Amino acid sequence: MFAKLFNRRPVARLRRRTSTPEDTAAWAVGDIHGRLDLLSPLVDAMIADLEATTARRKILVFLGDYIDRGPDSKGVIDLLAGLRSRGMFELHFLRGNHEDRMEAFLTDPQLGPGWCDYGGREALQSYGVAPPFDKTDADGWAAACATLNAAVDDRQRAFLAAQEYSFSLGDYFFAHAGAQPGVPLDRQDPQQLMWVRQAFLHHPEPFERVVIHGHTPAEAVHADDRRIGLDTGAYATGVLTALRLEGEDRQLMQTAVVGSQVTLSRRPL
Repeated sequence: MFAKLFNRRPVARLRRRTSTPEDTAAWAVGDIHGRLDLLSPLVDAMIADLEATTARRKILVFLGDYIDRGPDSKGVIDLLAGLRSRGMFELHFLRGNHEDRMEAFLTDPQLGPGWCDYGGREALQSYGVAPPFDKTDADGWAAACATLNAAVDDRQRAFLAAQEYSFSLGDYFFAHAGAQPGVPLDRQDPQQLMWVRQAFLHHPEPFERVVIHGHTPAEAVHADDRRIGLDTGAYATGVLTALRLEGEDRQLMQTAVVGSQVTLSRRPL
């Protein structure tokens, strides 16, 4: 089932020298897709790491696609919204294409069938909303829209509204999907930042910064002189990936389901 979805290209090693600004430590987290079981221990480990570091500026970046496909979209949004309300560290929550579609459905129930075709059904169910089985059931989709609007609280709405399309840090540029080749990173179309795929993945020329992204799942982290892809298909593989950046140092941390346990591992990239 996943052969067509997952990028099976071999992992490439980063050749280009890159760094964060001086006295800065940052973590970036790939696509979560409702896997609260993997996110919770990863967040705890990243927070502990940032609390222990001597860097003055401490940053958490989440690359989007928090919802859909996995079992607990609501729980993921609750956890992330709670981080913002606690006011810890510097936080950047990027907007993924799946959050974009959820927000669109909140105002237009006609978009429900399309959203549910790629994971929205699971997100609705996590909020206690039963989507209609018939794509043409206009009344059913209107009722699902109304029920979801009632289930999304003010803190979650504020979290969704405050999402960013991109973030730059030193020699790195963070976006959910990537960036459109031939366009300066500070002039990118927000739609491309959420949705671009093949044009970005296979273009040979590097951008002015290395692009750190999710959106395209792969069996392993991809890193070369153009991009670092952190989407390891958590909803299907049971592996959620984060990247730590400090100076020129890069490290990966992953939570993974092994048997009935969630394990945590860390290694250099």
